[in-house]
Amino acid sequence: MKIYFHYSSDNFANCYLVGNEITGQAVLVDPSVIDANLLDHIEKNKFSMEAVLITHGHKSHSQALPTILKIYNPRVYAAETEISGTETKNVTGDGSFQEAGFNISYMSIPGHSPDSLLFKIGNVVFTGDSIFAGRLGHAANRYGLKSLITNLNAKLLNQNEKIILMPGHGPPSTIGAELRYNTDILLQ
Repeated sequence: MKIYFHYSSDNFANCYLVGNEITGQAVLVDPSVIDANLLDHIEKNKFSMEAVLITHGHKSHSQALPTILKIYNPRVYAAETEISGTETKNVTGDGSFQEAGFNISYMSIPGHSPDSLLFKIGNVVFTGDSIFAGRLGHAANRYGLKSLITNLNAKLLNQNEKIILMPGHGPPSTIGAELRYNTDILLQ
């Protein structure tokens, strides 16, 4: 598995291309940007774009989806049935599916938004806006924050501390680093 990081300076959001070097297939996580660098990575590696994973429906994490769909024909996975006018493969709750030769697990983590999902591929979790390096995602109210913390503790933070977290904004982290240094978690 090879992960290519792409950053959108328009909305300060991260986008990830996850390539399977064995099958030659790829998935795209949170298509916030489509630019020459991203297209070069896809084409240079001769990746077949199989799927797009949307961690939540905020426009900053899906605004490049219409462009991606004009170039490639991937399946789109999200908790919402429609994103940017595109029908999705609706994934809710917790589960897994196979795409691009990967076993992809998903976990529902409402709190930042009702449709927030985490996607896990191997030892990497794409967290969207649920958790960032050193902080939790924003919640609209106390109930949302309590739901976010409860779900993160039950579904993510109890896993191996070496698991890498790839957030929707900011640098990557690990579960271990968040358990030790994320004051939003420590103060709860």
